[in-house]
Amino acid sequence: MSFLLVLAISTLVLRVPARMLRADQLNKAPPVQDEPEQSADERERTVNAGTNPSAETDASQSESADSELGLPKLPVLPLPNLQVPDINVPKLNIPLKTGGGTQLWTDHCFRDGFRIQQQAFTGHWRLLDANDVRRGWGSRQHCEELLDDLAPRPAATEQAPHYFVLLHGLMRTHHSMKALDDELRKRGHSHVIRFSYASTRRSISDHSAALTEVLEDLPDNAKFTFVGHSMGNIVVRHAVGRLQREGDSKKLLPRCRSMVMLGPPNQGAAIARRLAPTGLYGLVTGKGGLELGPQWETFVNELATPPFPFMIIAGDISDAPLQNPLTDGAGDFVVSLDEAKLKGAEAIETVPVLHSFIMSDPTAIEKTIEFVETHP
Repeated sequence: MSFLLVLAISTLVLRVPARMLRADQLNKAPPVQDEPEQSADERERTVNAGTNPSAETDASQSESADSELGLPKLPVLPLPNLQVPDINVPKLNIPLKTGGGTQLWTDHCFRDGFRIQQQAFTGHWRLLDANDVRRGWGSRQHCEELLDDLAPRPAATEQAPHYFVLLHGLMRTHHSMKALDDELRKRGHSHVIRFSYASTRRSISDHSAALTEVLEDLPDNAKFTFVGHSMGNIVVRHAVGRLQREGDSKKLLPRCRSMVMLGPPNQGAAIARRLAPTGLYGLVTGKGGLELGPQWETFVNELATPPFPFMIIAGDISDAPLQNPLTDGAGDFVVSLDEAKLKGAEAIETVPVLHSFIMSDPTAIEKTIEFVETHP
């Protein structure tokens, strides 16, 4: 509430008791006086001046009574013209180091290491630099304008940039893909995007829409290679299906070169179906987790098989003494080998690694890079 509004309300509250006290002390209502009849000239002057003689008389009587009671004369202030705050007004920003979007933020734009993200609960936006330091926040428009100042769009070049888009899994963050990111850069692949999304707070459809926005904002001649872990693969498959159904105005699909799926629940996840009745599973994993489990039979119709070369690397710990009773058959303790399979894959490889660590496993990383480099 503004200062003027507080002052105006306080003035009214103070003046009302004063009038009540005055009437009580005088023990009678103020006398009503007949207004003297005005001549035609006086009435014309009153109308032209826009005044009200009766109101002036009441104001004079009120001021006189206040003086008799010894009350201070308080100013009568007009009420301020209240306006709804404009959310597009740039917000004061203090450059702060952030977590980069841990389960609460989703990327919608990527450029030269800068990322524009939206908060899953509040819906507001922020701009992060390559070190995850916040450079601005507020509306999306403000963040986009700030991004244009800090990292102008590069001029079009004949040589198409090749982006490697890495997608983490359910309940993980983009930091989990850092080992693969580092190795790709060592091999000379400088355009790496670790796509961050609030996996437990929104639907897979929401995540795939955000991924599409990121891709569409990149140069029109850019090429793409995807590496997903767990749910990240389903996000890509959903994005492909949407582009096939609703149209691909930016011609993204012809520019997709290859994909490697790490521990993908391509046939849904039995563990999700068995945990869902507890209620706690849905509370923790959100709609996306339920789509991989009890909602799979309907949800799978929105997915597509990638129309570009892809391979699958699945975990197989069937020789380990401890197995997960919530999964069926051999697998990585979360996703079974049968659930990882998808018709059309060029190759299916296995590594003896748990589901949560497959994206950091040196052997899995080496197999991944070997495949994507053969599909430039």
